[in-house]
Amino acid sequence: MIDTHCHIFDEAFDDDRDEAVRRAQAAGVALLLMPNVDSGTYAGMMRTAGMFPKICLPMVGVHPTSITGENVERELDFVRGALEKNPPKTFVALGEIGVDCYWSKEHVAQQLVAFERQLLLAEQHKLPVVIHARDSLGEILDVLRSVKPKVKGVFHAFSGSIELYHDIKELGDYKLGIGGVVTFKNAKLPDIVRQAPLSDLLLETDAPYLAPAPFRGKRNESAYLPLVAQKIAEIKGVSAEEVAEVTTNNAIRLFDLQM
Repeated sequence: MIDTHCHIFDEAFDDDRDEAVRRAQAAGVALLLMPNVDSGTYAGMMRTAGMFPKICLPMVGVHPTSITGENVERELDFVRGALEKNPPKTFVALGEIGVDCYWSKEHVAQQLVAFERQLLLAEQHKLPVVIHARDSLGEILDVLRSVKPKVKGVFHAFSGSIELYHDIKELGDYKLGIGGVVTFKNAKLPDIVRQAPLSDLLLETDAPYLAPAPFRGKRNESAYLPLVAQKIAEIKGVSAEEVAEVTTNNAIRLFDLQM
């Protein structure tokens, strides 16, 4: 399996990062893809990538909640610089990028600017995108329709309707990132998983956040990814092995990975 969205470089793992990676490997998780947050998290992420080469693979980008009215250009310059200074294939994606209307709408205009510009950087550098769209799928789709970037990508922690899923698919080769929320009681996500083909799904944890049942409310980690795969298997009436195989192949193709 591949955990396509894991913040293993987060301070939540400072006391047991080595052990968490070993537990993930023992659970059958071969790769941990690391979405960057902003210029302040970059050094720690790259240090983690160096500690676990060919296991923990970095992305570069600026998370929408890190964008303020004052730092847009500085953060975009950081992303551009990282892409230009590092060899090709250093980063598996540009992410995570997008718009977040859940925590605050104060800087949405600046988030939209950052999202558009990072889409164009992804196109320029031929990288897929990892899209954060919390309470903002409408805004995200408007940007994609307007900019029409020649990119592929994944909607991280997808939480929209089946209609929005179909709208996304009309815009290009985009996958849905499915994590621990699919195991929550009363979650609507199982309905989407039931209707979307397995070829459009990726496994993710968003560790240390959004731990699946029965660990909900505790620190998440990549070793829990099999619980997500098992739940998807139950919903779709297939084996967990099939879910692991298909989603792994989906990730390999999307992120151009070597296994």
